Amino acid sequence: MGAATGAQPAFPSSEAGIAASAAPQSADAFTVGGWMDNMPVGSLHRFVVWVIGIGLFFDMYEIFLVSSIGTALQSEYGINPHSTDFKFLLASAFIGMFVGSFLLGSIADRIGRRKAFLFTLVWYSFFSLAGAFSVNAGMLVACRVLTGIGVGAIYPVADSFLSEILPKERRGRLAAWAYTTSYVAVPLVGFLAVWLNPLHLGGVAGWRIILAIGSLGAVLVLFVQHKLPESPRWLLAQGRVQEAHAMLRRFAGSAGVNVSSITPEAKPHQHPMRLSERIALLRQAPYGKRYVMLTIFHMLQGFGYYGFGTLASTVVKSRGYDITGGTLFIALSFLGYPVGSLLSIPLLNWIERRTLVVASILSIAVFGLCFAYSNNSMLIVCFGILTTCASNVFSNAYHVYQSEIFPASVRSTAIGSTYSLSRFVSGVLPFILLPVLNQQGAGAMFGIIAAALLTVAITIRTLGPRTTRRSQDEINPV
Repeated sequence: MGAATGAQPAFPSSEAGIAASAAPQSADAFTVGGWMDNMPVGSLHRFVVWVIGIGLFFDMYEIFLVSSIGTALQSEYGINPHSTDFKFLLASAFIGMFVGSFLLGSIADRIGRRKAFLFTLVWYSFFSLAGAFSVNAGMLVACRVLTGIGVGAIYPVADSFLSEILPKERRGRLAAWAYTTSYVAVPLVGFLAVWLNPLHLGGVAGWRIILAIGSLGAVLVLFVQHKLPESPRWLLAQGRVQEAHAMLRRFAGSAGVNVSSITPEAKPHQHPMRLSERIALLRQAPYGKRYVMLTIFHMLQGFGYYGFGTLASTVVKSRGYDITGGTLFIALSFLGYPVGSLLSIPLLNWIERRTLVVASILSIAVFGLCFAYSNNSMLIVCFGILTTCASNVFSNAYHVYQSEIFPASVRSTAIGSTYSLSRFVSGVLPFILLPVLNQQGAGAMFGIIAAALLTVAITIRTLGPRTTRRSQDEINPV
């Protein structure tokens, strides 16, 4: 904890025992941040983790949807896979994600983590359903762009939410469970595509049913809107001290902790920060260097993560596999996403977050190159699974990491504005990488991806701070 918190009493080590314990026996108490950092995990923490995980499930479903149904759409609308129309179709959701991350990514700093999460979930569910009724490729592209706006905004919100409510000793592990829940969607949409792409059920094309399933996220809102709490750290950052204390006690009560007293903040916020004030804070040390690092990071990391997810089926098809066979290979490869996410849960506890991000992104580069040069179906699936597995160790690690390195008052703004760059780059990747794939082959395309990922690894190792098992006040002194 930072110096402002004073002497810090320790919680009992057993979460079972804490339920019956009273407040710490000390003349000094925790600040709001101190209580949240050191509190045992309670039922309300777990509820937020699972709600966010289910919400992000539909987010990941949307992101990987077009990659899985792309071949069926080529047949439905007669789109040439080398045409500009197909590139726009692949890029459409990412274009929307850029707009959503850039314009709405900071919405959680203005209206709160809870409201922003529910709003973005309803937004992209509505337009995903609208896309299922598309009458032509143009309408589908427009709906995918609008869907992407909501998808792009939700991850900065979710990252900020999880970082602020989870105790420091369990922050990485529990956040990884939320992300793991979301990544079950990736192989699911892949296997749904294998099953439904060739079918017409009652005159309805299978790909339309796949799109409609993506809209079910809005149903979640009906069940959680009155139960989902707000972040006490965000309330405090808005100067809403009494509400922050009440919400803190709600979290503490679910964990069996009695909050007898709360130490006032050393620098209390008197009013919500305006955008100009948030930008000014992001220019101050140490956040200026961190913001530059995250900007470079997000400009290039999409080459590996979304480059594979978006173009893998096109790479397989370029090898001469038919639509069903190629889609099956990709669906099997996508099994690596939830496996990698599960693997990240212990790794986030064992390995320093910054080191894990660097090691996993270099693994993506190596396995991606092996995938590119594989010459039989078994190797394609093997290295596809290894690539996607490494991708989700990387993804979980960096989502936890980026949410730890900025204070609550600017966290969503910092993540949203930089994360939008990854969505923009992912949107233009088909225009960059497809010509290379068509003219130079998969090896050259994955060589470009590997070079981008190496640059990311060097940048984060050079400029990124350590965060594992450190309190938010220690990581973010201002």
